[in-house]
Formats: sequence, C-alpha cells, structure tokens
Amino acid sequence: MTSIYQRRKTRNTVMMALCVVAAAIGLLWLALILGALIYKGLAGVSLQVFTEMTPPPGDAGGLLNAIAGSFLITIIAIVIGTPIGIMAGTYMAEYGRFSRLTVVVRFINDILLSAPSIVVGLFVYELVVRPMGHFSGIAGAFALAVLVIPVVVRTTEDMLNLVPNALREAGTAIGAPRWIVIRSVAYRAALSGIVTGVLLAIARISGETAPLLFTALNNQFWSSNLNAPMASLPVTIFQFALSPYEEWQQLAWTGALIITFTVLGLSIVARSLTGRKEDR
Repeated sequence: MTSIYQRRKTRNTVMMALCVVAAAIGLLWLALILGALIYKGLAGVSLQVFTEMTPPPGDAGGLLNAIAGSFLITIIAIVIGTPIGIMAGTYMAEYGRFSRLTVVVRFINDILLSAPSIVVGLFVYELVVRPMGHFSGIAGAFALAVLVIPVVVRTTEDMLNLVPNALREAGTAIGAPRWIVIRSVAYRAALSGIVTGVLLAIARISGETAPLLFTALNNQFWSSNLNAPMASLPVTIFQFALSPYEEWQQLAWTGALIITFTVLGLSIVARSLTGRKEDR
C-alpha cells in the first residue's frame, strides 16, 4: 500500500509541476505582450489623441473619428442585438425549455459563439453591403450585432435557468400571468447576470476588425452618416500598424492600448456583477 501511495503522490507532484510550468509560460507571454503594449502605447497618449482626427501619412494627429465611429457602431450593435438575444434566451429558458426548437436554436447559437468573425463579416457583406452597393456604418453595426446575439442568448438562458422555480410558482400562486412572472420575478432575479452578458458582448465586439473591413470599411475624416463608410478604432489600428510611417504606428499602439483597457474595464465590471450575484 505504501508503494502505491508513493507512486500516486509522485505522479500528482509531477502533474502539478507541469501545470505550474504551463501556467507560468502562458503568464510570461501575457506579461510580455501587455508590457510591450503599455510601454509603446503610453508613449503616444496625449490630449491630441482624443481631440484630433486621424492624420494623413507622415503628419501628427489623433484618433477622435475612429473612437467616435467605434462607439457609435458598437452602441447600435448592442441596441439591435441585445433585445433579440434576451428574447431568444427567455423563450429557451421559460417557454420552450424542453422543445425541439430550443435544442436546434441552442445548437446554432453554440456554432455562432465559436464562428470566426470574418465569416460573419462576409455574410453581412453579401446580405447588406452588396444590395446597398456601398460600405456603411449601419452594415458594420449589423455585423457586430450578429456577434452580440449568441453571447446574450447564452447568458440570458443560463441566468434564467438558475432562478429557482419556487419563485415562479409563488408568482403564479397569486394569480400573476406568466409574462408578468417572467418580467417581475425571473428578470429581477437574473438581472445582474443578464447585464454581465451584455457587458461581455460589448467586450467581445470592441476589438473586432474583420467584420468591419467587409462592412463599414474605414473613413479618415469625421462622419456621423451611417449610410457611408465610417471610421472604427480596430480597422484604424490594423491599417496604421501595417503602414511604414512612424506617426501612424505610434497611433496604432495607442489605439490598441485604449481598446485593451476598455475591454479590461468591462471585464472587471462584469466580474464584479457576477461576484455580487454569487454573494446573494
């Protein structure tokens, strides 16, 4: 028995050591990437970045139009995708939990969660851009909305499934219709989780470049016309990073730093909401 115990203990020690080494290697590369991003990105942070437009080649400038374009496209994508995702997740959790339609929708939703974003960009290009005959900000918002929907669907369904059935039965017992029970009981109990899902969806689409290349394209000037090509921060970073101009490369590092800290902030908020829900 002692020899068997020693062998198991040795194997456990070896596996734990390998896991620690693997985690250390991953953290090392993450630290190197973040270190390079912070070092090079902070060098270009200034008021000019947030107040001036993207410059022509060789000149100094900022990222105001790209930041504003990303903000506008993201807001529209969330406005389009969030209600669809919440309604679909509500049906799957409340009305059709054991139906065949729910099984099919859940399967398709899982595929969309892992689908490459460039495929979504090509899909919206064929569906929206080609019939319109030109790139546009609204096409970019549609592409990002397609990426928002599966994230919101999954989190909404999961959070509603965690609501105890006793709460629903209590609402039904006092004569409340089912839709009122869902709105006043289930939604309230799952609110923080649903909001977390929306924040995660925003973080998911904040750095997407491929869908916007096929839909919104880019615009070097200020534009609030959703029916025309519109600047976005990820596409601007992509184009500036590939350019031979040092000014553009510096703006690309700074833009990447802005997106990284934005996603980090959203992730922290989402995590805090999830932790608050668990404490309750």
